[in-house]
Amino acid sequence: MAQHSTHPGGASRVRRRALLGTVVLVVLVALAGLAAYLTRDGRSSSKTPAPQPSSPVASSSPAAPSGPHTRPRALPVPPKTHDRIKYGKAAAAALWSYDTRAYSQRELLDALHGWLTRESKYVDKASVDALVPSPVLWKEMAANGQFASATVNEGHFPESFNRALQEDPGAITQTYVYAVTVSGKQSIAWNGSSAGGAESRVTTLAVQCRPSQPCALAGVLPAVAP
Repeated sequence: MAQHSTHPGGASRVRRRALLGTVVLVVLVALAGLAAYLTRDGRSSSKTPAPQPSSPVASSSPAAPSGPHTRPRALPVPPKTHDRIKYGKAAAAALWSYDTRAYSQRELLDALHGWLTRESKYVDKASVDALVPSPVLWKEMAANGQFASATVNEGHFPESFNRALQEDPGAITQTYVYAVTVSGKQSIAWNGSSAGGAESRVTTLAVQCRPSQPCALAGVLPAVAP
C-alpha cells in the first residue's frame, strides 16, 4: 500500500503551538533564567517545525496482534482522573489511534476536542487537529478500510519539568499545566493487508490538572522533552 502522510501548514498553527510550548516552558525554564524567551511577543512568527502527525504510515515492521479483521473501534473517550500521567498516557493512545471503518474524520476531531481544556488561554486545539489526517486523506484511507491501534509503554514527567517543580513548587499554581512525555507504538492495518505496519511513537503533551476538576488536554508540544 502506498505510504501516506499529512503536512499541516499555516503560520497561525505554528504560532498557536509555540504559545502552548511557552505555557509549559514557564515551568520548565523560568527558573533557569530564560525570561527573554518567555516574555517574547507571542504574536511573532515561530520557526519551530510542526511534528509529523500520527497519520497512516506503513512500515516493514511486524504488525501488532490486531489484524485487518479487528472489530471497528469506538471513538476515544477521556478518562475522569486527577492523575496527570494516567491522563497523558490515555491521551497519547487516543491521538495515535483511528478507525476509518467506524467513524468519519469530523467525528474523530469532535471526539478529540472533548479531551481539551475549556480554558481558551491555555488550550492549543490546532496542535491536536494537526495529528488527524485531512478529510481528503481520510477518504482515501476509508476506501481501504485503514485503521490504527496504539500501545502505550510508559509515561513520565520530563526531567527538566521535575527539576523546575522541585526548585519552585508554587510555579505551576497559576496554570496547573504539566508536561507529560509518553512513549509507545502505533500499529496500522487495512483491508487485505497480511501484516500491516508498526512504528514507535513518543510525544510530550501538555496536560492541565487543576485540583478542583479532572485532567484535560491542553495540547501537544512541538518537540519531545525527555
